[in-house]
Amino acid sequence: MTYTITATAVRRTARAGLTVAAALLLAAATPATAGSSDGGDHLYLMVTKGDGRSSDTRGTLLLCDPPQGHGRAAEACAQLDAVGGDLDALPPSDIRCPMIYAPVTAQARGAWNGRPVEYRHTFSNGCVMAARTGAVFALES
Repeated sequence: MTYTITATAVRRTARAGLTVAAALLLAAATPATAGSSDGGDHLYLMVTKGDGRSSDTRGTLLLCDPPQGHGRAAEACAQLDAVGGDLDALPPSDIRCPMIYAPVTAQARGAWNGRPVEYRHTFSNGCVMAARTGAVFALES
């Protein structure tokens, strides 16, 4: 019996491996800082471009004392501070975005003001995500 491995099967396997690696990184990053006694605000942020089969994922650990993690960390920390770490409460920006479907999924996990934070939302495109979440998920800046 012979088996034929297609390029599609190889890509699916690679994507599954990357997804597992990202999940392990997320799980490892959160408990390491969540157990700290200083109560520091931190979020592990991930942005995935494309649909569920995409492997284009970027992530970083946003720390806010002092702000670090990405190019707009200070702005992101200030925006999160203003809403008590509630990502759903971030005020939307008044900008116009194209009506192009290019899905982007934003995820956050960590702690803010001593409370656990879990967030996941898929936006229709990157412009809509930026308008809705401000500097928080601006990982490429």
